[in-house]
Amino acid sequence: MILFGILLLPFQKMAPVVSLQNTTCEMLVNPMGIDVVKPRFAWHIISAERNVMQTAYQILVSSTKEKLDANEGDLWDSGKVKEETSIHVKYDGKPLQSRLRAYWKVKTWTTAGESEWSATNTFSMGLLFYKDWPKGWIGFDRAFAGDNIKTDSRLSARYYRKEFNSTKQIKHATASIIGLGLYELFINGKKVGNDVLAPTATDYTKNVKYNTFDVTEHIKTGKNAIGTILGNGRFFAMRQNEKPYKIKTFGFPKMLMNLHIVYTDGSTANIDTDDSWKGTANGPIRANNEYDGEEYDATKEFVGWNNIGFDDTKWQKAEFVQEPSGVIEAQMNENMKVMNTLKPVSIKKLSGGIYILDMGQNMVGWLQIKAKGLKGKQIKLRFAESLQDNGELFTANLRNAKCTDLYTLKGSGLETWEPTFVYRGFRYVELSGYAYQPKIDDFVGKMVYDNIKTVGTFETSDALTNQIFKNAWWGIAGNYKGIPIDCPQRNERQPWLGDRGAVAYGESFVFDNGRFYAKWLQDIRNSQKEDGAIPDVAPAFWRYYSDNMTWPGAMLLVAEMLYKQTGDVSAIKENYPAMKKWLAYMQNRYMKDYILTKDSYGDWCMPPITVEFGIGKSADKKYPSELLSTAYYYHFTQLMIQFAKASGNDADIKIYETLGNNIKDAFNAKYYNEKGYYATNLLTDNIIPLYFGMVAKNNVEKVFKNITYTVEITNKGHLSNGLVGIQWLMRCLNDYGRPDLAYTVATKKTYPSWGYMVDNGATTIWELWNGNTADPKMNSQNHVMMLGDLLIWYYENLAGIKSADAAFKKITMKPEMINGLNTVNASYNSVYGLIKSNYNNTATQFTWKISVPANTTAMVYLPFAKGDEITEEIKNIKDLKMIKNENGRAIYEIGSGDYSFVVKKK
Repeated sequence: MILFGILLLPFQKMAPVVSLQNTTCEMLVNPMGIDVVKPRFAWHIISAERNVMQTAYQILVSSTKEKLDANEGDLWDSGKVKEETSIHVKYDGKPLQSRLRAYWKVKTWTTAGESEWSATNTFSMGLLFYKDWPKGWIGFDRAFAGDNIKTDSRLSARYYRKEFNSTKQIKHATASIIGLGLYELFINGKKVGNDVLAPTATDYTKNVKYNTFDVTEHIKTGKNAIGTILGNGRFFAMRQNEKPYKIKTFGFPKMLMNLHIVYTDGSTANIDTDDSWKGTANGPIRANNEYDGEEYDATKEFVGWNNIGFDDTKWQKAEFVQEPSGVIEAQMNENMKVMNTLKPVSIKKLSGGIYILDMGQNMVGWLQIKAKGLKGKQIKLRFAESLQDNGELFTANLRNAKCTDLYTLKGSGLETWEPTFVYRGFRYVELSGYAYQPKIDDFVGKMVYDNIKTVGTFETSDALTNQIFKNAWWGIAGNYKGIPIDCPQRNERQPWLGDRGAVAYGESFVFDNGRFYAKWLQDIRNSQKEDGAIPDVAPAFWRYYSDNMTWPGAMLLVAEMLYKQTGDVSAIKENYPAMKKWLAYMQNRYMKDYILTKDSYGDWCMPPITVEFGIGKSADKKYPSELLSTAYYYHFTQLMIQFAKASGNDADIKIYETLGNNIKDAFNAKYYNEKGYYATNLLTDNIIPLYFGMVAKNNVEKVFKNITYTVEITNKGHLSNGLVGIQWLMRCLNDYGRPDLAYTVATKKTYPSWGYMVDNGATTIWELWNGNTADPKMNSQNHVMMLGDLLIWYYENLAGIKSADAAFKKITMKPEMINGLNTVNASYNSVYGLIKSNYNNTATQFTWKISVPANTTAMVYLPFAKGDEITEEIKNIKDLKMIKNENGRAIYEIGSGDYSFVVKKK
């Protein structure tokens, strides 16, 4: 059986899109409107046999399904290619034209035999040339009655419509749309697709993204109607007049759209945006602001506005407006969708006709309500993450974000409503304006994030570990908003680079985030200044170019993650010039005697010494550290050596080797103390040079001894790292021989720890270790930055699922044996297929069930002591390739398949 998919540049992590077994198939995804002229293909090979490796493949790409069924690859017939490659196979056929629909399939030859042809899959090309688009953008470049753009960034939604005739029989139709900042598209009264808050956000002066939909089923012969609603999103910037020196603005909402119809007789028709459309700003969405919320007046609804026959004589003629200066591009990352729904767990009445709704989970999205009342009466919804001691909402940590929705009833019985162009992070909702007591069943929480799959599972015998993992899942998912925002609730919600430096790596074990982070790397490249500077926030909605190593360096760390986890060398090649330019900028501007003298944040948000010491104090304090900036510069030289090799920039290898050696020597000369520590012996100051390989061999033991002393004795088993140090803590402890101490840190319930958050009611990850006591002005209860490398450690070291070669072509399976942790059950759906590790460890027996995907191999490390007996339940252990016994491990090399190992202890 073959599972196969299409890989699109920029990198799209392979997801199974068609399954084939005995010629039955299920279509899951058909990429629409791509603008990559050399798309890449990938497939999974599924077999019950062991040791299955691909020996050859053949791909057919055809212009019609009929030709593909006849095995005629008129666009591309790769022929039989004798290679193991089953990911990132680049298209090498005839040029692909705008709007082309292509049909393709693949067959493979493996050590288990020749496969059948896979099921048919399709993809379509978008609008490859500027001239393919309509002549003009439409919109209204001004405010209307009820708007307030001077103080509140209050702007009503804009509604547009157009009717047209389709007199012939339709073969197929596609709609390509750019609706800025956000859009909803309707044809004949029905919404097209189930995306929300689309398209993905960018710096619109650099690039704008379009979405393409197959709308064949929406179009009918005769009269048709198109309707769109435009919301503000990041285009009409929030708080744009509050700090004009800081916040980048783009203008009023606008759109560009092409509806392309192909008839059965071969003729075509285009319905484009122009001044024949009609528009109005006098609709029910009176305001929509990501920080403040949405105001909806149901008395202003116009029934049937997006269908044929609606009287739009009072609407205005749409106006041609200036286009954004950014390049038009197909959106390769997923849009957001409603990915989950939650029912509230309680509703409580307070005084003054106010009710508090508890969702039971800190979530990101919005609330759907059912309500009734007199026409013109208003229901008010206020959102927050937690409550005050008196049961009222705690909103101090929202800063000046109102996080409020207003719904004006139309008085027609039971009304159902949810917002369209806003989201927020919340657990609690304050309800007011009801003339009766609302019920729990009147509300549904809609969880919204990018439509990316959860590809990892993780569960252990330790309940606290499981809850921390669950909190991490909710926090990561909720902060996927087309960009990796820092938090979803207060007046910030920005894509800070520092927050995702190493956290993205851990996230990749849980979510299929390859396309997401490839897009973000493009955002970072686009934000780079001509002199090489990279901002702290990208896209640069805020003009923060503070110059430091730890924040902009996320570009290198994310590119490394994509290459390591998915094998996508384009993540390196596309970003290499920008990385090189930035490093040169920092070196030329700030390096003195090989010490990088500029830092901005230090080890951001280190925990106060005690909870009591941090009560009411702001964490928004910077402690710049030349030690950190210099160590990170060294680390990036080592990454650039790897990147230069991978991208063919061999001439740079020696340059970075020499520079790195000089930095290391200067660093040790300035910061190393012969007592075995760096600088003032802070935990992070020791971990960073040790894990980066900067410590002289004869000093490694002393430095690590100081690290373990700090954790075990000084900290009494706790961490003391901020954002920078926490990214490397767990792997450092583990890789230098103390996985037991890493587990101690990971399972503490007292301050400061992840368990402390859980013990104090957290259902996501806090921004601060003392998030229950710190000054609320910078105190998000849903941040992911303090996860550090915890998830990496969960998968690579507790579960034993680690890539030994790019994309898990070779897998290292070496779970740590930790007292008190009896079972670990984890899985990860890699680009080659599903990897599983499920073990149970008792005093007398170790049982380990694993799965290795076809076309890969694994090195497995079984715990083994002299006198132990190893068996493999399905086949004799003698049939497996024994490598050696070393350091209490029996090491075997195995091929693909399912295995069940048993180690009986003496």
